[in-house]
Amino acid sequence: MRLPGGELLELLGDAVPRDHSRQQLADAFVPRVLAADGPAPDVLDLGCGEGGSVELFRSVRADVRWIGLDLPDSPYAPRPGADVRTYDGETMPFGDASFDVVFSKQVLEHVHDPRRVLAEVRRVLRPGGRFAGSTSQMEPFHARSTFAYTPYGLALLLRDAGLALLEVRPGIDVGTLVARRAARGAGVFARWWDRDSPGNRAIELAGRLARADAAHVNAAKLAFCGQFSFLSARLP
Repeated sequence: MRLPGGELLELLGDAVPRDHSRQQLADAFVPRVLAADGPAPDVLDLGCGEGGSVELFRSVRADVRWIGLDLPDSPYAPRPGADVRTYDGETMPFGDASFDVVFSKQVLEHVHDPRRVLAEVRRVLRPGGRFAGSTSQMEPFHARSTFAYTPYGLALLLRDAGLALLEVRPGIDVGTLVARRAARGAGVFARWWDRDSPGNRAIELAGRLARADAAHVNAAKLAFCGQFSFLSARLP
């Protein structure tokens, strides 16, 4: 038995992880993008909402300099201690090479001009800086969403913007995500965000039966995921 996703694996190469095939949220990248020592890192959360990620980043580096960025009409009020600023959705109000990390969780699917925004991400990142986050692939329409991305499509957009895709991980599978939407976000589905959802469990079992390695299982999950997380780097 052959798993689906072989073409995706061929196209993305080493960006498809070979260490494990578990479902993963963008949060898991945070400890990896913050240096353990050295100067306090500068982090931008693009599309930060209320600014919830500030606590996640500070749990890894208490001295992190965190700034959130969102639209003026965001429905979220900034939480205490979160430095949240607004912009026009295109030009970020920061100088070149201002940040070590840009983080953006489930935001790109709501962006009107992703090429412009990704070019801005590259501009505000320092050399060697990291851009990490997650986005939708086959998620139903929500909150004025405008685009859906395949992992390969995102890799191409990143490359055109001067960023390199380093890693892509499967998120919740599309079937479970659709069922959650049909159930209007019923709480029973909350368990499937940071652990293998039913569809991903089925693919994991199929991978074991096929004696497939982690890369092939990841590629199969990525082919059917509703969301996926990514890690990229600023090119010189």
